[in-house]
Amino acid sequence: MPLITSISGIRGTIGGKEGQGLTPSDVLKFTTAFAQWIKEDTGKENPLLILGRDARISGEMVNHLVCGALMSCGIDVIDIGLTTTPTAELAVGFHNADGGIIITASHNPKQWNALKLLNSKGEFLSASDGERLLEHTQNKDHKYVEVQNLGIHTTDDSCIDKHIEKILELELVDVEAIRNARLTVVIDAVNSTGGIAVPPLLTALGVNKVINLYCEPNGDFPHNPEPLPENINDICEVVVKNKAHVGFVVDPDVDRLAIVNQLGEPFGEEYTLVAIADYVLGYEKGNTVSNLSSTQALQVVTESHGGQYFASAVGEVNVVESMKKYHAVIGGEGNGGVIYPVLHYGRDALVGIALFLSYMARSAKDCSSLRDKYPSYFISKNKVSLTAEMDIDNILKKLAKKYKSRPVTTIDGVKIHFDGEWVHLRKSNTEPIIRIYAESDMQEKADILAKKILHDVDDIIKGDE
Repeated sequence: MPLITSISGIRGTIGGKEGQGLTPSDVLKFTTAFAQWIKEDTGKENPLLILGRDARISGEMVNHLVCGALMSCGIDVIDIGLTTTPTAELAVGFHNADGGIIITASHNPKQWNALKLLNSKGEFLSASDGERLLEHTQNKDHKYVEVQNLGIHTTDDSCIDKHIEKILELELVDVEAIRNARLTVVIDAVNSTGGIAVPPLLTALGVNKVINLYCEPNGDFPHNPEPLPENINDICEVVVKNKAHVGFVVDPDVDRLAIVNQLGEPFGEEYTLVAIADYVLGYEKGNTVSNLSSTQALQVVTESHGGQYFASAVGEVNVVESMKKYHAVIGGEGNGGVIYPVLHYGRDALVGIALFLSYMARSAKDCSSLRDKYPSYFISKNKVSLTAEMDIDNILKKLAKKYKSRPVTTIDGVKIHFDGEWVHLRKSNTEPIIRIYAESDMQEKADILAKKILHDVDDIIKGDE
């Protein structure tokens, strides 16, 4: 599989040839570039970085490579070991560090791994910082430090506990209400670091009974780790069998959250953010942000509370930038990524769980009743594999021209607005594909709209041949 290098990091499958997979030489090259950028950005000879990883099989190997490369550049490393992405983001602040690296390929299958890069705020790099970093990857003259100046390696295994403590301190997290509701909760952690973070969170929140499913952090994912409805059948059965009130599914690095209701039905990952935003907006008046590929239900809920909704380009860094610009009190992405800035500017399934359980407990409504509050929209998610011959920019440009009579947004690929429907086409940041998402008030209508645009793309490709 190709190696994907972007302003947010490097991602690929383990093994293969240099530059084609995530090989040791590629890891060392990119880590060295990041180290040099950090030293340039901070002006420090010995900056301090946080290093953490999810539980995927290659994580330990990549961790050794990254740690060694950083130390050889004079970077001091606090290795927080197996952890979640949001925990690592917070750990930058806990230690007043200059940045961080999280070794995780998020929702990708186990043969993938990646480096996610953080700045001194514990947030992903901006576009301008990322471009500067990429320039460093082209530098062949990196100078490594001499032995007396090597970075220092220390460890800290307390960060998940500190993360949980910060969540419990939030005003909208109601431990007493959750405890009084005597909830039974099932968690599927896909055998990654959610297994060491979510169960203790649930216990601390006062959940009456916690049922753990796939919580051994061994990196052997029991199903496709992306928390989509088609991948979470096991937890749906366990929820019904145990008469649980709700089930939670997280991805390997715990920045995405999917919910299963008491009937064993997926809540819908698009509605994770919608429901939590509804709860937050009931107490904190303000605006919301999600990306262009997220459901329009968030706009409906936001406006019902008197706030304004804004759309950003896809990608956490873009959502965060827009949230700051428009002073959003809650935001995120329709893939189950909740960003609650009172805690930090990062997608965080742990705070999402705490806020959702507080919502359930305070409202005294069951999970399915909460979902019934919101307008039902359906998204058809499709993808087209990229080939070397495809001119993506040209395809998108011609598609925008074809539908110029419709409202078209081009800040991230092309989004075409129809009457109560939309379709969004963009090149993926994490896989060699074009994503084509369409939304309507019926699944069949969304599928038809997506199929129509797929035909348009096919016609454009054939016309360019």
